[in-house]
Amino acid sequence: GQASPKDSVVAAVMLETLSAAVAESFGEACPASAPFFGYMGAAAALIFANLGAAYGTAKSGVGICSMGVMHPNLIMKSIIPVVMAGVIGIYGFIIAVVVGTKIKEPSGSGTTDSPIVPNYTLFAAFGHLGSGLTGGLSGLAAGMAIGIVGDAGVRATAQQPKLFVGMILILIFAEALGLYGLIVALIMSSSGGGTCPGGSA
Repeated sequence: GQASPKDSVVAAVMLETLSAAVAESFGEACPASAPFFGYMGAAAALIFANLGAAYGTAKSGVGICSMGVMHPNLIMKSIIPVVMAGVIGIYGFIIAVVVGTKIKEPSGSGTTDSPIVPNYTLFAAFGHLGSGLTGGLSGLAAGMAIGIVGDAGVRATAQQPKLFVGMILILIFAEALGLYGLIVALIMSSSGGGTCPGGSA
């Protein structure tokens, strides 16, 4: 049969909708979801490192408060585990800033004359996700170690001052775990990732 005026209106609306659709050129190498993985890497680095730093600060802080009741003169000397736990949070902050600044937003306005072109590859996104998880989880492990050693260490040092040097050495090796994560995370985050087809370098 003949097309009714209603069908003609529907066809016109559909044609207008298609022409107004956003023009983009995302592909498998540079999908629209790539920035999600990059930002999740930055978030994971800071969140997990801060979890470790918070645990290390709280756990060793409880030991310092318990010890300080009987030996208030040793409180400042026993603050070292808290400082070292705080440094773990700085490691996570550094990784999050480095990763976050390397995530590139797409270019173009989305019209047919200027389609949206991705500039952030999936390779780079996964590198940044791995970087954040490496640094963040290493910081979590280091923070837990610092907290447990700091809690027991400050209590023991109050009773036997000769244990102080041993406690500091243990804390340094625990802190080194977070430092290893920071170094590897920075290497992974700077691994490049190439360019997207039609995108800027």
